[in-house]
Amino acid sequence: MAEKQYDWAKIAKDPRFIELHHKKSAFLFGWWIFSTAYYFLLPIGAAYAPGLFKIKIIGALNFGYIFALSQFFVSWGLAHYYAHVANKDFDRLTRELVESLN
Repeated sequence: MAEKQYDWAKIAKDPRFIELHHKKSAFLFGWWIFSTAYYFLLPIGAAYAPGLFKIKIIGALNFGYIFALSQFFVSWGLAHYYAHVANKDFDRLTRELVESLN
């Protein structure tokens, strides 16, 4: 069975592909900025505001430990949110584009 050959130059100019690429790029760039800033808040905060990171919250746990652990939860939350948006929007746009090619 022969594979179907696609005209990738034509697909790249298709308005649906351009919309998909734009939406995905804008979404990922925004979250990349947020996650990078959130990640670097830990070392920057520890260096320039050590008093804040030493504040005891619960027993021996201080703000620094809780903030460091929060990075895992924020990462998982971002992954979950990306999966939700990808399933809702990006997959729909991709499906519409693929169906129009067949």
